[in-house]
Amino acid sequence: MLQPPIGDYAASPQSHEGRFHNPRPPGPGDMPESTLRVWWDFLFNKPAGTVPPSPIPIQRLTRADLDAAPDRSLYRLGHSTLLMKLRGQWWLTDPVFSDRAAPVQFMGPKRFHAPPIGIDELPPIRAVILSHDHYDHYDHLDHAAIRQLAGKVQQFLAPLGVGDRLVDWGVPQGKIAQFDWWQGTEVEGLKLTLTPTQHFSGRSLTDGNRTLWGSWVIQDDAFRLFFSGDSGYFEGFAEIGQRFGPFDLTLIETGAYNAQWPYVHMHPPETVQAHQDLRGRWLLPIHNGTFDLAMHAWDDPFEQVLRYAAERGVRVATPLMGERVDMNAPQEGSRWWRLQK
Repeated sequence: MLQPPIGDYAASPQSHEGRFHNPRPPGPGDMPESTLRVWWDFLFNKPAGTVPPSPIPIQRLTRADLDAAPDRSLYRLGHSTLLMKLRGQWWLTDPVFSDRAAPVQFMGPKRFHAPPIGIDELPPIRAVILSHDHYDHYDHLDHAAIRQLAGKVQQFLAPLGVGDRLVDWGVPQGKIAQFDWWQGTEVEGLKLTLTPTQHFSGRSLTDGNRTLWGSWVIQDDAFRLFFSGDSGYFEGFAEIGQRFGPFDLTLIETGAYNAQWPYVHMHPPETVQAHQDLRGRWLLPIHNGTFDLAMHAWDDPFEQVLRYAAERGVRVATPLMGERVDMNAPQEGSRWWRLQK
């Protein structure tokens, strides 16, 4: 597949010789010794329990539900896709609505559940907030979803280079704003800032790290929200917490982790530590419960985060997919995944 041209971002402090880089390069033990072996194990040596034994419960949403929702409502739609109502408008993160997190829809990781609401039923979206793109799993930047959303989204906010993908997919240039780390924008009083993560990017085997990755800080007056995208654990969380914290709610990845790639994904105790580094009040774990992307049990992220959070006195919200979360006053929610035992 031919890839679209990516702009020249040599002026970015994160760019070197045409590629973006993390502040700390991977060290010994940070990455798999053999990528081929990782893929072999993933395809042929899967342990039991990586997929739920029966359909998981979800709370279906209608347009009427959303129209009636009060401000600062949040809904998990699956994986890292979150629908949020802020300042009377709707915001969507890393939209993935396809059946499979893959470049083709006849193979690859299949959803455990349907989205609680389809794209056609969504209200107008003020902005889609993107964290990064990938070539291994299309679990954050879904080509089909972007094409379908383009007409009802007013603006796409993206790290450097990710917006170039969208232009190639037919999104008008005027709808796209791209940012480096610590840069941001104000949209009708809502402040959004792209902040660092420790990760990677790319859509093919030849364009790795040509686009930037990041997390997002969202400020609505005194209310502060953090969306992690994907990241390994690193000291950047503490810096974000110092600059922008404390956070009322942190939306942090925990899922698709493995002992062979701690550099790019966090294990559950690291998720809890990142939340504490950010000086968060409530933690809502994301990047789980939708796709089989690793070797751990599908419900392990929930159980492990709750275990480590309890040890440290951290409050955790675990809503059903499609269940409303009041961002002003989150609740723990049911332990819905235990119904699958």
